Amino acid sequence: MVLTVNIYYKGKDGASTKFAREMLEEGIVAEIRRKEGNLRYDYFLPLEDKETVLLIDQWANQEALDLHHQSATMQKILDLRQKYDLIMEVERYMEDEGGIPEGDKQFIARGKD
Repeated sequence: MVLTVNIYYKGKDGASTKFAREMLEEGIVAEIRRKEGNLRYDYFLPLEDKETVLLIDQWANQEALDLHHQSATMQKILDLRQKYDLIMEVERYMEDEGGIPEGDKQFIARGKD
């Protein structure tokens, strides 16, 4: 079952953005994306909060996430989080096997054919 983790990295004086940039520039994000079971690893910047970065981290299952947490790559992330003195808020979601309900689909913009 697909597991999605939203992590809100919060810091001061642009620390969260610097953290995300360093993750990308040092190739850590690329390492994570290559891991078996990783489905998504993307950073986003909330328009109304310049001191927060949102990471959407998605895994095929809990086992894949557990292996990531035990990897040397995870230590690199921990070191960078400490370097930038970040705090985190975390949300976890399990995919609904039923998918998007029919009644909700009418509100999703799909673009023109």
